[in-house]
Amino acid sequence: MKIGREFLSFAVAGVIGFVVDVTVLYLLAPLLGWYGARVVSFLAAATTTWLYNRRYTFAASVAGAATGRSVWREYLGYLTTMLAGAVLNYGTYVLTLHWVEGRWAAALGVALGSLAGLGANFLSARYLVFRSHRSGG
Repeated sequence: MKIGREFLSFAVAGVIGFVVDVTVLYLLAPLLGWYGARVVSFLAAATTTWLYNRRYTFAASVAGAATGRSVWREYLGYLTTMLAGAVLNYGTYVLTLHWVEGRWAAALGVALGSLAGLGANFLSARYLVFRSHRSGG
């Protein structure tokens, strides 16, 4: 089933995004703090997942899109539609930092936040950003 393959590929993109997210977070936290660094790390991860999803997960939809479609417009649309998932993601991250202590609390918060936003982000990406002239799914 196409939607199952897309969801699996989207999840793979999420794992890659998680690695980028945590890496950027831990590199920038000493400069920006855990909350400011999280905003930057989320944007880095979202950019990474957009590139992966565009190239692999929804490649057929991208190829089937109208010619002349701006890549930058698609990217900004991706970031905009990811806002619902981002709110769930960041909220879960903040709650985790308040409830869990220790060196890896931030990484746990990123992981739990990513899971919290996964469904909303997948549906947004599939039906709003990378939609094409699909027939069924």
